[in-house]
Amino acid sequence: MSHELEQEKSKQACKIMDELDLDVWLVWVRETSQMADPVLELILGADLVWQSALLYSRNGEKVAIVGNFDADGIKSTGVFDKIVPYTQSITEDFLTELDRLAPKNIGINFSTNDVTADGLSVGMHMLLKEMLKDTKHIDVLTSAEALIGKLRGRKVAGELTRIEKAVEITERIFDESQQFVRVGLTELQVYDFFHQRMREYGVSSAWYEDHNPAVDAGPNKQFGHSGPTDSKLKSGHLLHFDFGVKYEGYCSDIQRMFFLGSELEVPEEIKTAFQAVNDAITAASEFVKPGIKGHEADAVARDLVKERGYEEYQHALGHQLGRNAHDGGTLLGPLWDRYGETPNGIVEEGNVFTLELYVSTENYGQLSLEEDIIVTSTGCRFLSQRQLELVYID
Repeated sequence: MSHELEQEKSKQACKIMDELDLDVWLVWVRETSQMADPVLELILGADLVWQSALLYSRNGEKVAIVGNFDADGIKSTGVFDKIVPYTQSITEDFLTELDRLAPKNIGINFSTNDVTADGLSVGMHMLLKEMLKDTKHIDVLTSAEALIGKLRGRKVAGELTRIEKAVEITERIFDESQQFVRVGLTELQVYDFFHQRMREYGVSSAWYEDHNPAVDAGPNKQFGHSGPTDSKLKSGHLLHFDFGVKYEGYCSDIQRMFFLGSELEVPEEIKTAFQAVNDAITAASEFVKPGIKGHEADAVARDLVKERGYEEYQHALGHQLGRNAHDGGTLLGPLWDRYGETPNGIVEEGNVFTLELYVSTENYGQLSLEEDIIVTSTGCRFLSQRQLELVYID
């Protein structure tokens, strides 16, 4: 099994640490098959059993202090420059390495804002403080949130290739579904078709599969995180999808709208709503570039929707994509308490975001679209092929 991507991300972590003036990053874990820190799949791609200390230094050195039965497996990843195996207790080797590195600060994985940077469990935090209580290191612990956000967000070439492939497969399944979807089928039957195609393409679900894809037929189905039902598709109704796949560990996340009827039958109310959503996505995409804050991009789309006479959507405009469909870091969202400080984050080149929003119509329910973008040096580029017209199922 190749670990080239994990090796590259680990090197990237050390470079970001130097940028942030962070001396040492500690990933402190145990029994990761049961409770894995979210960063592990990004930088290691392996499990650890006993208490383990993965130490990253701003000078580029990477040290793993692990149980002796884990040592060979960790060595085979090629991620670490030095591996220190132990048998009875990690404490002596751990403190020796920290003293040698002599950090003025140590980043650990806790965050009140970002779940992907909050992988240190309460129990492991207590054990860490107990080990360090009589050392100078106890006073220099700090959050690694900024490091993790940048590490997850700045996609390297191998990550982007996988995301692009996930997007491609997602769109291919959407295209194929147009030949399957018809009036009279149930939401569950359409859902089953998507899962059949996923199996044939050898991909897995980008989020919990009971509501991936979301299949929402008709005006009375509330969009969200609920699964498909036995409700039937009816002529003259909208059909909404929220769908993403995971390809070699990386995700897509796309929403599409079908109309069950011909183009000539589409009511003006639907046409106007569809145009409003598309215009908001366009406006946001033209605004997004490195250096802006997340809430600024959200405001561009949110203000347009309100100016068109619609109630504002009740979620963020966009989240980052990567190892997870919701991949942490900077959020393109409003300054609401529930999002903490993530909307104040800075958009960076290499970030992959969704752009998604809905408006509600009076007679036909909600209308929602979602596209995937990559932030470039001067703006952004769509990874998905934008849906600029409704898909008509006549």
